[in-house]
Amino acid sequence: MAITLKPTEKVACRSEYDSLARVVVCEPKFMHISEVINETQRHYADENINKTLATNQHRNFVRTLRSHGVEVIELPPHQEFPEQVFTRDIGFTLGSTIFVSSMGSKIRQGEEDILKEWLGNKNVRLQKISDGKMEGGDVLVDGDTIYIGVSGRTAQSSIQSLRERLPEHKVVSMPFNPKYLHLDCVFNILSSTEALVFPQAFLKKELDFLAKRYDLIEVSKEEQFSLGTNVLSIGDKKVFSLPVNPKVNNNLRKRRYEVIEVDLSEIIKSGGSFRCCTMPILRK
Repeated sequence: MAITLKPTEKVACRSEYDSLARVVVCEPKFMHISEVINETQRHYADENINKTLATNQHRNFVRTLRSHGVEVIELPPHQEFPEQVFTRDIGFTLGSTIFVSSMGSKIRQGEEDILKEWLGNKNVRLQKISDGKMEGGDVLVDGDTIYIGVSGRTAQSSIQSLRERLPEHKVVSMPFNPKYLHLDCVFNILSSTEALVFPQAFLKKELDFLAKRYDLIEVSKEEQFSLGTNVLSIGDKKVFSLPVNPKVNNNLRKRRYEVIEVDLSEIIKSGGSFRCCTMPILRK
């Protein structure tokens, strides 16, 4: 269903944890592993994706988002884009601007054009990442600070260009082991004081830096593989998380988070979970 942005409501995202009001998703109608582009896909390549199951799980996720008051905008799926369900990567909202990504993987190039076309007549402020490559899964925002992963999908040169465009922000480059694809697969901000982290993905320098800023909740190797870090915060300490990650969920509950468990077990075979499947454009 096409939804027009109301002129009285701004596009705005200034954190990963303010109340989520509007988000962009895409049904995994044509999802499949056609070309292995991450380690998780390598593990499931022979088994591949059950499209019917993935679609049913995604629809349940969308229903649950809506039941929590989130307005969900659904982009049309296209057969030539098997990874289109991961809308987080095609763009990211910083303040009142939507940045359209420059995709680092050839198999995903073109997805961002669909987003740009959809946004073209919505009277919103757009900027295209045109210098190098940068994907939204590597971008995490916390107020005036923006953490950007240096990965196989996001280049240091692109981070520097964004830093020059945003002099009012502190743009922090976060190198990590690129086999983990995106920064949000190994690090995720839950609040102004707490974050999930998979320590083995970082060098001591980066870990020490994050530990000075956040109370870090460590994710095990087993639960990182099942995307334990890739939760979605929707505000008021409510967090979408996978039922297959009980340690993460228990740690969140101990810190008085409300954990909303939804099964995305088929979708995570392609290397992404709740955060990957959502591109917030309005948080309040």
